[in-house]
Amino acid sequence: MTGSKRGALKARTDDAPIGPTGRPYQGFPTPPKLDSHGPARIIALCNQKGGVGKTTTTINLAASLAQYGRKVLAVDFDPQGALSAGLGIQTHDVPTVYDLLIDSKRDPRDTIIETAVENLDVIPANIDLSAAEVQLVNEVARETILSRVLRKVAGDYDVILIDCQPSLGILTVNALTASHGVIIPLECEFFALRGVALLIETIDKVRDRLNPSIALDGLLATMYDPRTLHSREVLERVVEAFGDDVLETVIGRTVKFPDASVSGMPITEFAPEHAAAQAYLRLARELVARGAVA
Repeated sequence: MTGSKRGALKARTDDAPIGPTGRPYQGFPTPPKLDSHGPARIIALCNQKGGVGKTTTTINLAASLAQYGRKVLAVDFDPQGALSAGLGIQTHDVPTVYDLLIDSKRDPRDTIIETAVENLDVIPANIDLSAAEVQLVNEVARETILSRVLRKVAGDYDVILIDCQPSLGILTVNALTASHGVIIPLECEFFALRGVALLIETIDKVRDRLNPSIALDGLLATMYDPRTLHSREVLERVVEAFGDDVLETVIGRTVKFPDASVSGMPITEFAPEHAAAQAYLRLARELVARGAVA
């Protein structure tokens, strides 16, 4: 995280309550409305471990930013298509991100689907995307294909969020090469912590070889349960290791997330007053305050 982004944070007060990360818990102001839209800042949500909340975070962060008037494009970049399903998008017999990767002449706008959430669109994915790893092997500049695709529509949006698959293969490298920033959702569980160093090493390699401008926008603690000593200890270790790169917003564990996914809705629409919905709205405000989002 650059010093300028840290400097953009609202000053903390000595008497503020202490939040789960051990820092004074501050409120972030409601983002001002934008006079115009674009070009988009592209953010990859990435972690090679599965089940850490990448898709849940992509869906609900996208919906929260949209609620604050940002035009958001969510890119489903996982062959499981969970993001598409979580937003109620049917992916059979429709053009998907896979078609954009293998056909450079296809217009990305042909694959974009409007969701039921105002200001939020999706480029869907399905199991076809699993074939892309093999098909891209012999492509020239294969690591930059997604970047060339998103460049065509970046001017239409304020934020583009990429939901990466749980691996560090060519698709994830494509996402990192296309992105200005990375958010790492991290489950508050010991084994989830072990892989973060490898992921950050991969991000550093992409920065050195393919995308010098990529930044770590933050680590997001997810599935946090303050009632368990294990969750509290893992979060404490993350903060000790990564300091201000750990986002102050923490996402708690709740059964509301799968309920919302089954309904094909973000939790901000499914249960807007729930603490989890409020946490994602706070995350959106924090990212704006940090300068990660306009």
